[in-house]
Amino acid sequence: MDYTLHQLKIFLKVTETQSVTKASEELFLTQPAVSIQLKKFQDQFSVPLTEVVGRKLYITDFGKEIAKAAEKILNEVEQINYKTMTYHKQLAGRLRISVASTGKYVMPYFLAGFMREHRGVDLIMDVTNKTLVVNSLEQNLVDFSLVSVIPDQLDIDNLQLFQNKLYLIGSPNLQYAKNKSKNKIFEEYPLIYRESGSATRNAMEQFIKGKNLPTYKKIELTSNEAVKQAVIAGLGYSIMPLIGIKNELKNGDIEIIPFKGLPIVTYWNLVWLKAKNLSPVAQAFIKYLEQEKQNIIQKEFDWYKAY
Repeated sequence: MDYTLHQLKIFLKVTETQSVTKASEELFLTQPAVSIQLKKFQDQFSVPLTEVVGRKLYITDFGKEIAKAAEKILNEVEQINYKTMTYHKQLAGRLRISVASTGKYVMPYFLAGFMREHRGVDLIMDVTNKTLVVNSLEQNLVDFSLVSVIPDQLDIDNLQLFQNKLYLIGSPNLQYAKNKSKNKIFEEYPLIYRESGSATRNAMEQFIKGKNLPTYKKIELTSNEAVKQAVIAGLGYSIMPLIGIKNELKNGDIEIIPFKGLPIVTYWNLVWLKAKNLSPVAQAFIKYLEQEKQNIIQKEFDWYKAY
C-alpha cells in the first residue's frame, strides 16, 4: 500500500458528495485530476471502492469502510498539525458553527478578525434552517449556533450579537394602490414564505396571525436568496430580515412597505450548551467577541441605522 494523504482526502470527498464533479469543485481541483487520483487509490485494492450504475456513482460497502478509516487517519494528521502549532504557542484547532440561513449575512463579519488573528484555526460553518441548527447544537455536533430565537428546550449560554429587523418588502414594479389600506397587499397579492422550520417563516406567520390579516395565496421557497429573487421579479410580497436585502434596497430592486407593527425586532445570539466543555479555540472566540463586538457592529453594520 502506497496511498497518499492527498488521495485519502480526495476519496473521502468523493464518498461525501457521491460525485467526482462535486468533489473536484469542493476541493478546487480539475475533474481529471480527481479521477486520476481516485483511480490510483483504487488500484491499490483488489475490491471495488465505487461502482457506477446508470451514470450515477455509488460507494460500495467496502468503500464505506475505507472511507471511515480514511477519515480517522486524516483527523489524526490534523491533530498532529494542531499540536505542533500549539507547541509553538499558536492557537490551533477547529471551530464548528451552525448558522440559521439569514445569519450567513451576519456571522462572517464576527469571524473575520478572529480567523485572521489565529491562522491555526480551521472553520466549519454549516448554514441551514433554524430546526436543523438547533438539532446540531442539541446533538453536540458544533461548538456554537447562531440563532435569532433562543431555543428554550435546551440548557444553554448565549452572547447577544446584533439586532435582527424584519420588514414587509416588495418590488417597486408591483405598484400597489397606495391610497388603499395596506391590508390589500395581503388580500390581493401572493405572500412568499420560507420553508417550515425557518425562524423567518415562524415570525411572518405569527405576525399575520396576530394582526388577523387576510391572505390571498401562499408561495413557499427554501432559501432567502430564492425569496429575494421572487420578490424582485414581482411574484409577490414577503416579510424578510433587513440584513439580507442591503444591496437590493440600495439598487432600488426592493422597497420596504411601511406597515403598523413592523419591523419585527429580534436579536442574533451566539448560543452553546452549558454542559459543553469548550475547547481553547471556542473559549478564545467568545473572549474575542466580548472584546470586539461593538467595534464590529459600528464598522460593518453602521448602514443599519438608516432603517
